[in-house]
Amino acid sequence: MFDQLEIIENRYEQLNELLSDPDVVSDPNKLREYSKEQSDLQGIVDVYRVYKEHKETIEESKEMLNETDDKEMVELLKEEISASEKEIPGLEDELKVLLIPKDPNDEKNVVMEIRGAAGGDEAQIFAGDLFRMYSRYAEAQGWKTEIVDASASDQGGYKEISFMINGHGAYSKLKYENGAHRVQRVPETESGGRIHTSTATVAVLPEVEEVEVDIKNEDLKIDTYRSSGAGGQHVNTTDSAVRITHLPTGTVVTSQDEKSQIKNRENAMKVLRSRIYDMMQQEAQDEYSAQRKLAVGTGDRSERIRTYNYPQNRVTDHRIGLTINKLDQIIDGNLDEIFDALAIEEQTSKLEELNNAEF
Repeated sequence: MFDQLEIIENRYEQLNELLSDPDVVSDPNKLREYSKEQSDLQGIVDVYRVYKEHKETIEESKEMLNETDDKEMVELLKEEISASEKEIPGLEDELKVLLIPKDPNDEKNVVMEIRGAAGGDEAQIFAGDLFRMYSRYAEAQGWKTEIVDASASDQGGYKEISFMINGHGAYSKLKYENGAHRVQRVPETESGGRIHTSTATVAVLPEVEEVEVDIKNEDLKIDTYRSSGAGGQHVNTTDSAVRITHLPTGTVVTSQDEKSQIKNRENAMKVLRSRIYDMMQQEAQDEYSAQRKLAVGTGDRSERIRTYNYPQNRVTDHRIGLTINKLDQIIDGNLDEIFDALAIEEQTSKLEELNNAEF
């Protein structure tokens, strides 16, 4: 671990030099890339340098102790050693946390897809509840929610809905939502008062830049058609809706919520890039199944991850055994307690890999 920290500090110094290089300064892409890398390393380098200062203080003070008989100086040196020794364990723990590999997608916007699954109309109503839950959470964070495509249910809610949430760090919070969500409640249409169990599935994909996924124009089949959804007279009377088929994978994406065909095409391409990227990521993760078990946010989407029990006002996240009796608050978008617990669990699991490391 000490060697790794030295490599990081050396790279940080190298980046300082690169960011002063005229060739880099004149190249916006390189300047942005190196600036971001330097910013990512800044925190760990700062803590490591404080750590090294305390280690040096201890070493130098011990050497001086062997060279002096002055009682006041001896007392002062012992105090310095004691103070630095108290700081070392906390700094070591902080460095271990900082050395945990960061998810490169954490800062990205997200594409979310919710589908009503088992339970018929009630599942589709629940899908609508989940959409509102995430929309309210996004609003509280100051993020923007934008519907890409939606198939509304006759009874309310959605058969399926695709939408984007744009905001710094959106993926770092919402990535844990992949999976099947189960609801237990008495449907409004149930005259006998019986509790029904229904499910909706949630997929969370990081928004992907064009440079990250190479999609060739000749691999795309693009169709335009008249929107069938809500949106006013203009949307429903022009061929503004877009359907894009990625021929090599058979992936189909539609977008019809915008009045502009150009905007719908742009949104559809964002979703398509995210889906293709997700396929690539899943293939890579399948090769590291043991690693996937450590990350609570990368589980199989068919796996039931959470239950929302309305009669008992209870939400249970099955991955970490967390139960919270605040369903009314959670379904209203107050998700931080759950997200924080999931993040801590993932961090703790990864820290276990570093527990035996020595400085």
